[in-house]
Amino acid sequence: MLRKVFNALVVLPLAIVLIVFALANRHFVRLSFDPFDSSDAVLSLSLPLFVVIILFTMLGVAAGGIAVWFGQRRWRRAARLHEAEARNAREQLADLRLQLQPHGEFGEAQVPAPLRNGQLTAIQGRQS
Repeated sequence: MLRKVFNALVVLPLAIVLIVFALANRHFVRLSFDPFDSSDAVLSLSLPLFVVIILFTMLGVAAGGIAVWFGQRRWRRAARLHEAEARNAREQLADLRLQLQPHGEFGEAQVPAPLRNGQLTAIQGRQS
């Protein structure tokens, strides 16, 4: 449903504008890739103006996207690091919950002891 609304509100008017632009700019232009002699036909192309403009617009959008992607690499790296830390914390929490479940025939539970050298240690015993 949302995709249909997006197509109706954005893609359809944009397509109409591009078609009108292409029809209004059908004349051919010559692109020369020789910086020393622009009249040399070997390194030149003759294309409709709308093709040139749309092509270079697409190249500009791609170059901008690549620049933004490289600029955000620090944030992607931080996100990966935080995701790994969160995954590790979830695994530790699951292990601690397993240790706190009742075990044995007398309903003994392993209770985590205070921190020793940065690690939780489990003490197994009966509660009186």
